[in-house]
Amino acid sequence: MRKFFQEIKADLKFKTAGPGQKLSEPSRAPREKAKAETAPKPRRAPTDEAQRAAAAALARLELKPKAKAPCSSQDAIKSQGRSGAAELPGSSFGAWFYLLQEEEGAAAPSVSGIYFICPLTGAVVRKDQKEKQLREAIQAYSSVDPVAASIMEIQTFNKDREKVRACVETMAKYLDNIYLHPEEEKYRKIKLQNKVFQERISCLEGTHKFFQAVGFETKTLPVPGQGKNSGTEEFYVLKEEMLSRLEELKEHREQLLSSEPVRARLHRQLTVFRPSPAAARFDLPHDFFSLTAEELRREQRLRTEAVEKAAMLRTRAMREKEEQREMRRYNYTLLRVRFPDGYILQGTFYARESVSVLYNFVREALRDDWLPFELLGPGGLKLTDENLAFNECGLVPSALLSLAWDAAVMADVEAAQKEEEEQRCPLRPELLDAAQTLS
Repeated sequence: MRKFFQEIKADLKFKTAGPGQKLSEPSRAPREKAKAETAPKPRRAPTDEAQRAAAAALARLELKPKAKAPCSSQDAIKSQGRSGAAELPGSSFGAWFYLLQEEEGAAAPSVSGIYFICPLTGAVVRKDQKEKQLREAIQAYSSVDPVAASIMEIQTFNKDREKVRACVETMAKYLDNIYLHPEEEKYRKIKLQNKVFQERISCLEGTHKFFQAVGFETKTLPVPGQGKNSGTEEFYVLKEEMLSRLEELKEHREQLLSSEPVRARLHRQLTVFRPSPAAARFDLPHDFFSLTAEELRREQRLRTEAVEKAAMLRTRAMREKEEQREMRRYNYTLLRVRFPDGYILQGTFYARESVSVLYNFVREALRDDWLPFELLGPGGLKLTDENLAFNECGLVPSALLSLAWDAAVMADVEAAQKEEEEQRCPLRPELLDAAQTLS
């Protein structure tokens, strides 16, 4: 597989040239040396399979339609190619070329990965450590509030939301019966082998911890039967002292019904860069892609086999539908906003977050958050619909946007600053102090 990629990449380098470059030619040795040495062997041509894959990939890139969305990333990718920026993995060809770069070692990424903030401890961890951190935090919290910790486990670590809903409602019903009928002994016992208990409660994580935390204990009790068929079974039985603390049971019931999953918060990794011509170059780590590298390779191999035929048969509508499907692959996006003075604000977002989140992100970074501004997507078109998601308007897996101030308001601001003999950058001072340089 490595040899296959290297042959394609070598063929592409041989056949294409970057912006402002001429097609490369074989170096010519001095005439005296040429006469003394034998003629060099001709360059080994790529295999037929490599040539077909390269040609198909290039053809696919040419066939990509211009996106209609006001902030299409396809135009951005093409403009980056014209300005000498690296190709982005925003299309099938981009992801394929990204893998070719990986074969020889990619450049340092724009960010080191996707990070999350644990809401319980404030710890910042990588994406693959998120669940482990949550488990450890909830387990540690159980020594402080075992009831709350068990509810967190139920809501957070059971992924089937419908099963969680049914479980919580059934558990709340058990507590409700005890609170309403404390004199009825039958409501204070729950048979563990009961079909409803097994199917709705026992199979979910954290449920047994909840019953133990609210005052139930496990007991083996005799089960009435006929003659030799009588036996014993295990029950959860409410402790006697809890009958004098029924209000606590009611509170636990309300707490159970109103609970939500504990979600780690996506770390924006807010970064400010000084003015740089490399603003449009993005080198993304694997964390930004839904598919693994091996899955991308396998899919590209399957697509390459049929791309020539498919390119001739697909309609424009089909191509646009496929492009939207491509966009839905990305879970995250890295966005940069370039200010008029050249400074760049960078943040990490979910691909399905709305444009309004980006406006708020920029506003929070301003020295004066009341200043009106507009964001311009690739191509200079305004992002007017703040309800659109980033993947709906093509801002995945990365994009460079521009910020434009309200001209009338900025004229007044500049006039006021001129009187004070102070020209200030609009970003907060602490962000400017930590500004980095894009390499």
